[in-house]
Amino acid sequence: MGFIGWIIIGGLAGWIASKIMGTDAQQGILLNIVVGIVGGLLGGFLLGLLGLGGSGGLIASFLTALVGACILLWIVGMVTGSRRRA
Repeated sequence: MGFIGWIIIGGLAGWIASKIMGTDAQQGILLNIVVGIVGGLLGGFLLGLLGLGGSGGLIASFLTALVGACILLWIVGMVTGSRRRA
């Protein structure tokens, strides 16, 4: 998958993850793309640790990025949420 494909998959995964996690109003399109791409890297790393990594095609790449983006948004929410309470 080329660079443009990563941006499209990352943008969609980041946008859907932000909808799932309830952070869509706080993010713009650029941050959705970044969250989706970083989420894809995080999801791929975590699946590799579980022995589930590998090439699974477009849908598997999207689902990996989506799960990774949700985990990333959850972690960011935990970190920023604890700062607001302090």
